[in-house]
Amino acid sequence: MNFDAYARTGVELVNARLDDLDGLRALFPDENAWMRDEVAERDLAIFRRAQKRLRDVFEYGTSGRDADAVTELNALLEAFPVQPRISGHDSSDWHMHVTSRGASVSAEYLAGAVWGLSVWLCEYGSARFGVCADERCGNVYLDTSSNCCRRFCSERCATRSHVAAHRARKRAAVGEQAVPAQPLAPVS
Repeated sequence: MNFDAYARTGVELVNARLDDLDGLRALFPDENAWMRDEVAERDLAIFRRAQKRLRDVFEYGTSGRDADAVTELNALLEAFPVQPRISGHDSSDWHMHVTSRGASVSAEYLAGAVWGLSVWLCEYGSARFGVCADERCGNVYLDTSSNCCRRFCSERCATRSHVAAHRARKRAAVGEQAVPAQPLAPVS
């Protein structure tokens, strides 16, 4: 089982736009086209609630609230239990799935996402759950840096944030130079 891939599905869910059924369908890559085809309107509310709860897990991790992250993941593991099964199309393609055959799209997807994030937390700690430091973004990410120093979800957000900070410093420096000097008071 590729736990990192399952954990990334949790990240993708939190960052997804779930405004409507088309937004939910966009969450499923081509290799999960069956999910995209089978997902229904009733699944949208389930995914939205799970999205909010998983965002909480990332916010707990970012703020050092490990016990809260663990409590929420444990509750999600109960709501979306893992029932492993072997699957494949021929004898050279055997692989593990996290739910029983016939599970709903939401049960299959969410069990995998919650399981992956739970394994990630046990392996690396909740400090590796990040929320992008660019206030215009808000996306979550898994910090894979060697020294747990990542602050942004992407290079794009990091660059945008650093450029904005540079421009703000530049404006402040120009503003300080534009302030006229106060005349010296006469010496008596």
